[in-house]
Amino acid sequence: MGVSRTTITPRPVGVAIAAVLVGVLGFLLLVSGVLYLLGLPGGVLLGLPSQLFGVAGVAAALVAIVVGLVLMGLASGLWGLRMWAFILALLFILFELVSFALDRGILTIGFFFFLLVFVYLLAVAGRFR
Repeated sequence: MGVSRTTITPRPVGVAIAAVLVGVLGFLLLVSGVLYLLGLPGGVLLGLPSQLFGVAGVAAALVAIVVGLVLMGLASGLWGLRMWAFILALLFILFELVSFALDRGILTIGFFFFLLVFVYLLAVAGRFR
């Protein structure tokens, strides 16, 4: 009688941390957008401008809600080590690196942080399926 053993690849700690942080950010953006739509304070905490009213305010809130939902989906994909989440995370990081380079200069803490995360994700790319 043979015993079937499946090998479970452990989730890299850095990917788990990234998934949790991305999920929390997504949730906060979602809540912020909803609060903003309801006319309650809360959006300011995450950078939604408080002086937007009317169509601009609703548009900002809707963008926050959509981005929040996308980030929560990305967190779920990262947690499950899905290849689509890996690719989406790399694209997001590349966008951030280019933004830092063009807007604030390359020698910033944010630029080096995203560069480090980018290199780390490439190092653990084999764990994604």
